[in-house]
Amino acid sequence: MQILGISAYYHDSAAAMVVHGEIVAAAQEERFSRRKHDAGFPTGAIAYCLKQAGTKLQHVDQIVFYDKPLVKFERLLETYLAYAPKGFSSFITAMPIWLKEKLYLKTLLKKELALLGECKTSQLPPLLFTSHHQAHAAAAFFPSPFERAAVLCLDGVGEWATTSVWMGEGNQLTPKWEIDFPHSLGLLYSAFTYYTGFKVNSGEYKLMGLAPYGEPKYVDQILNHLLDLKEDGTFRLNMDYFNYAVGLTMTNHKFNNLFGEPPRKAEGKITQRENEQTQTTSN
Repeated sequence: MQILGISAYYHDSAAAMVVHGEIVAAAQEERFSRRKHDAGFPTGAIAYCLKQAGTKLQHVDQIVFYDKPLVKFERLLETYLAYAPKGFSSFITAMPIWLKEKLYLKTLLKKELALLGECKTSQLPPLLFTSHHQAHAAAAFFPSPFERAAVLCLDGVGEWATTSVWMGEGNQLTPKWEIDFPHSLGLLYSAFTYYTGFKVNSGEYKLMGLAPYGEPKYVDQILNHLLDLKEDGTFRLNMDYFNYAVGLTMTNHKFNNLFGEPPRKAEGKITQRENEQTQTTSN
């Protein structure tokens, strides 16, 4: 059994090749294109993985994409409806891209794969779509040395889930529970990435790098205003302070007022204030 896994069109496109249950190759497209966080179709990464596996695309048994675009589109529509009439500007910005490209992702992927494999789309292996958090959980559990383990996934957002727990046993992953959008620790972290003047989905590592130079001065402000942390470890965000559900920015004026001033301008001077916010958030 040969399985090709691919991610594309969001950030850090990549490919991985599994042969008879063993990972034989995995690579990010940026290593071949030399474009940091390359989000394009991972032509170079796929070619590398196929070469390492000693096979051709037409001989692969299955191709699996890391996301379910139609479920994600459903989440976008439900979110815009829930917050209406807020978010209209974001809605008219996002919809043309979805209606032109993302709703037809299966067709686009098959076209790109056929070009890469120099074959007709009818000659391609089956193209399957897994849920985003299931892909995360599989990447954590299946290569691990454990036959049985609990798997915790936390990120920005997949289709709906932002936090999920799975039970891994043998070759099976069983979902146990999840926390859904818009309540997300990953998006809370990205809100501070934006607020401290860095690019979301790119500059988060800079927050981690700055954190040791600060002091956790903002713990009470975050726990009293932004994050409702329950005794069982689950949480909810106070969406009054965030703009990502309906707008084109991560935070809003209420968030700015809580921390005393607007977001730092990108590439502007980094002060002790940014260090202290990153220290608090990273903790």
